[in-house]
Amino acid sequence: MNVRTDLEVTPAVALAFAVFAASTSAILVRWSDAPSSVAAFYRVLFTTLLVAPIAIVRHGEEFGRLSSRDLGFAVVAGVALAVHFAAWFESLNHTSVAASVTLVQTQPIFVAMGAGFLLGERVSRETIVGIAVAIVGAAAMSFGDAGEAPISDATLYGNGLALLGAVTVAGYVLAGRSIRQRVSLFPYVTVVYTACALTLLALVGAQGHDYVAYPAREWLLFLGMAVGPGVFGHTVVNWVLEYLESVVVSVAWLGEPVGSTLLAFLFLAEVPDAITVVGGSIVLAGIYVTTIERERHSDV
Repeated sequence: MNVRTDLEVTPAVALAFAVFAASTSAILVRWSDAPSSVAAFYRVLFTTLLVAPIAIVRHGEEFGRLSSRDLGFAVVAGVALAVHFAAWFESLNHTSVAASVTLVQTQPIFVAMGAGFLLGERVSRETIVGIAVAIVGAAAMSFGDAGEAPISDATLYGNGLALLGAVTVAGYVLAGRSIRQRVSLFPYVTVVYTACALTLLALVGAQGHDYVAYPAREWLLFLGMAVGPGVFGHTVVNWVLEYLESVVVSVAWLGEPVGSTLLAFLFLAEVPDAITVVGGSIVLAGIYVTTIERERHSDV
């Protein structure tokens, strides 16, 4: 696959920046006292409000040219993203952190399967090795924190929710990879984020949470989640999906726990144990293997 060479920022650098930006999510969520579904809703709503004006002013005419197929799949991607947020956050109430994080981080497996069957992207043996290495590292990072909730206490319900979170975020990545070949970034993410926000809005209502009774500090955190993980995280990832294969993007996404661990050390004084440090190093090695393999084939 040929990558445009006139870009000021390469897709690989942008992806690394986006993953780091997404890593701030865990810190902001930890600081917030709002229900997780409320925080997720306002994160996506404010992200939508930030990107929609650009989409309307610069790409307004493109909305009318969207095919019903692309529009439909963009809506499905938004709903999938909302289900990912809801399922993963809720899984933490029913199973251990280790089990939840490990299962949700299996998403590169589903992306690799879907990329081959749905997008026709070749998944090489070396890429599969890179995926496996990264997932092993992610599992090691999760198990390093297992003392908080023993793995034996994990329930099938919580594990199922975490697995649902993995499948739905894989669907979100695959849809983005497909549609971004034809649709500009801002119209695409505006549709996706709008569908995601509306789905989360319904969830907040169904759970009976208050929509507005939160102090100023919470609204600042919601805005921070929108700017950091939303605009500079997910939105940049959707830009990258025009240039890099979905498998590469999904494996790089496993770097988020590494970034979150570093930020937790800096801002929350949470010192990672040896297993977590080793696991993070393995994740980075897996990302490196996958990226180098992708670069090798793109140069052929």
